[in-house]
Amino acid sequence: MNSGAAPAAALKDWSAYVDLLKPAGALNAMTGFPEDDQIRAELYRQLVMNIAQSYVWYFQSTPEHPDWMPFENSIFLLQPNPDAIYHIAPVSGDGVYKVSGYRGTNKVMGFAVGRGMFGTQDPKPGFNNYDADGLTLDKDGYFEVIFSTERPKDWTGDWRYLDPQAGDIMIRQFAYDWGVDVDARFAIERLDKPPLKPRLTQEQIAARLDAIMGGFVERFSRICIGYQNKVIHDLGLNVMELSGFEDLGNSGEWPQKYFRCIYDYQPGEALIIETELPENCKYWNVQLNDELWNQIEFGYRQSSLNAMQAQIDSDGKFRTVIALEDPGVANWLDSGGHTRGMLVGRWHGADSYPMPTIRKVPFADITEHLPADTRRVTPAEREAALRKRNLGLQMRRRW
Repeated sequence: MNSGAAPAAALKDWSAYVDLLKPAGALNAMTGFPEDDQIRAELYRQLVMNIAQSYVWYFQSTPEHPDWMPFENSIFLLQPNPDAIYHIAPVSGDGVYKVSGYRGTNKVMGFAVGRGMFGTQDPKPGFNNYDADGLTLDKDGYFEVIFSTERPKDWTGDWRYLDPQAGDIMIRQFAYDWGVDVDARFAIERLDKPPLKPRLTQEQIAARLDAIMGGFVERFSRICIGYQNKVIHDLGLNVMELSGFEDLGNSGEWPQKYFRCIYDYQPGEALIIETELPENCKYWNVQLNDELWNQIEFGYRQSSLNAMQAQIDSDGKFRTVIALEDPGVANWLDSGGHTRGMLVGRWHGADSYPMPTIRKVPFADITEHLPADTRRVTPAEREAALRKRNLGLQMRRRW
């Protein structure tokens, strides 16, 4: 017996696990609005969301018997890209994994190798990012690729390096036309372990409960709220910044830059975002998050826009209006009752990376600050667009 091994986790009474969750309530002091009961309620909602996300991560599959799990979507709202569907599978850096599936027609699909699901530990850089468009597809659009530290000697197909410290592989997909673009289908299997999955022992269950209740639930929110607070500290309010993929703690090999700011305004005001567009860009979008870094409701509200959804003005620029009420312009970004949060945009595969501008104007004077030919919409047109948006979201593979 190895005397230096960590002792097995002992199963606690249920009340003890509930007690482990209590310190997470102290995060209310980090929100910037500690006296606002609405924000406090939304923090508690977020903590319950974290519990749901953590169950999937800690109990659905293991590095020995991996499966694709939903990660960041219209339910798990800690800053997903509304155009994106994310799935994640646990892996071990010493394993040999085959991912097989159908590429689909989404604008972007790629694999990211990380250390473990976001929130399972304090942030650490990931490893490699691989665009699926580099894979070999058969005539029907299907692929097979092996991830391992070394290419298997008997494998002549696609292979991607798996870092020895890897803890997960994530698949991200970005769609322009929700429910019309065809989502990928994919499966993962570990080739160097037997497929029979054993029953979890009580010690294994206890260890996972400790990790969830005593770590993940609080840590996930702390990291996200802390990141948004850092941007407020570094930039202030209503100041735009352009950042690289690596600046956000990600590894390279992913051709993406972000523009971001902390938006802040009050009822009776609006914010106008204006930007040039790259001459060539594989994918771009813009979205609104709330005070806790949750993506604002995006199925029943237009809180994001992508290149297909947006209207481009006759001078070739993209302009959007952030407002609490519908200003009657097509490119309204609905902040869903929130007056502060983070705006995030992405330039992906672009030949240039324009820096948008942001300015605050009275809501009543919006039209004076927009081109005369700005595309306008009627209430009936807005309702039709929202219905189409929500149906398209539901047609996607989120689970």
